Amino acid sequence: MEADEFNAVADMTVAPSPHQTVPRPATLIRSRDNSEAPAEAFESDADLCHAVADDLQKQGRGNEAETYYRAALSLAPERPDSWANLGLAVLKDGRAEEAVQCEREALRLDPDNVEALNNLGIAMHALNALVEAENHFRAVLRLAPGHANATLNLGVIRQSLGHLDEAETLYRRARALGADEARVCNNLALALAELDRLEEAEIVCREALAASPGYPEAAVNLGMILLMRGKMREAWPCYEARWQVPPLLGQVRLPDEKRWTGTEPVAGKTILLLAEQGFGDTIQFCRYAPLVARLGAQVVLAVPATLRRLMGALDGVHRIVSQDDVLPVFDLHCPLMSLPMAFGTSEETAPSSVPYLEADPEAIERWETLLPSRGDDVRLRVGLVWAGARRTGQPHAAAIDRRRSMRFSDMAPLGAVPGCVFVSLQLGPPATQIAKAPFPVIDVSDRLSDFADTAALVGALDLVVTVDTAVAHLAGALGKPVWLLNRFDSCWRWRRDRDDSVWYPTMRLFRQTAPGNWTGVIQRVAAALPGFHVFS
Repeated sequence: MEADEFNAVADMTVAPSPHQTVPRPATLIRSRDNSEAPAEAFESDADLCHAVADDLQKQGRGNEAETYYRAALSLAPERPDSWANLGLAVLKDGRAEEAVQCEREALRLDPDNVEALNNLGIAMHALNALVEAENHFRAVLRLAPGHANATLNLGVIRQSLGHLDEAETLYRRARALGADEARVCNNLALALAELDRLEEAEIVCREALAASPGYPEAAVNLGMILLMRGKMREAWPCYEARWQVPPLLGQVRLPDEKRWTGTEPVAGKTILLLAEQGFGDTIQFCRYAPLVARLGAQVVLAVPATLRRLMGALDGVHRIVSQDDVLPVFDLHCPLMSLPMAFGTSEETAPSSVPYLEADPEAIERWETLLPSRGDDVRLRVGLVWAGARRTGQPHAAAIDRRRSMRFSDMAPLGAVPGCVFVSLQLGPPATQIAKAPFPVIDVSDRLSDFADTAALVGALDLVVTVDTAVAHLAGALGKPVWLLNRFDSCWRWRRDRDDSVWYPTMRLFRQTAPGNWTGVIQRVAAALPGFHVFS
């Protein structure tokens, strides 16, 4: 049960392999539509199909482009440029493995085809095969050192692997080589943000939007950079661009004409509030549901099934439904993470009253009887989470998952703190690391079926120590003391210049002083534990 935070978006650059022996595609399209294309204008029908496909590809009509590339290949199966561009078309349709096969066929026919090599690198990146992707981009640059797109794309890989200084250098070189200005600036801004150079990141991100107004990747990244800088009111409208980029792009959305933006009257109306992203996001922003109810609305909340029981005690909510259910009739709707914009939330007005979620008292009592009693030898019951979920289908998100996670062995210094009983709240594959635990830890994960169970266990603890996952949000929403082990390039919800949170008054942040340095974080936590006092 982990957070699935929406992350900043790095954007790769692609270009169809050029075919130099036919007229411009726009001319070919017009000729085809008018049925007046002179025979001498084309080398063959394969040329015409390929050029039409290129034009459709540039228009973003990938499915139609695929049809014409396949038609070209049926007439001339040995054309590497058609294979390379077909690979792009199927990649944009989400079929990365098929794209790899197309690019490999192009390279079989033309081993030095730099566009096919570049495309193959992009397909490998989509499969989260970062080392293979890097090898292909470097192969392009050996053949064509001034290849702007491959330079930019190599920067994306080096950034994903944590080599931020090198990524910055590559992005600046790609910009000088003439790569797409908006994409270069977007990616450079993201690298600067991860380097904790937020003021520079904001400037460069605005340059991306100046080069391409409305560019959604840059807009959502600007929103998150502004949130990191505490500029909430300005950030929320930018953050709305998240619907135009993965993973939200393509999701079924409810009618815009019924969207509540905060200005439409809601008194006496039924409003549907929808969870849209990860568990942690839902736990963090469900706090707005009671505020909507206080405006006189009848609130229906749609959440993932594993959160449904936990949300049952949320004040002011008329009905809780699962996202998998048929949605009830409603007058208005609003995604949960658009509610801060609807309420004009700033750092000064962020709703921070806790607890706004509650665990079942009887379930807490059952955990109390199962855990060691507090006494002379047991002063604190401390819950631990050391790793977030892995999102292998989103390469940049997967890189963040690696950075926000540690090994359980990294927590070894905590075992030397006297008077602490440690309880694992870790789920998923990282929980198996308990088998080689450097200190005793109680594992009851087999008894946790949903977040209501986890909430009850947290209710029986004194403190939760966790990396940035849904459990951090859960403990904060329950009003439980929670110490967040924060990566250097922390998520947009946590300010980097403070050790507390505007969202959760019981949260304390322990941020890395350098990328990847969990040792210092755990040493500070171990030093702070003896001074932690339980207040009832």
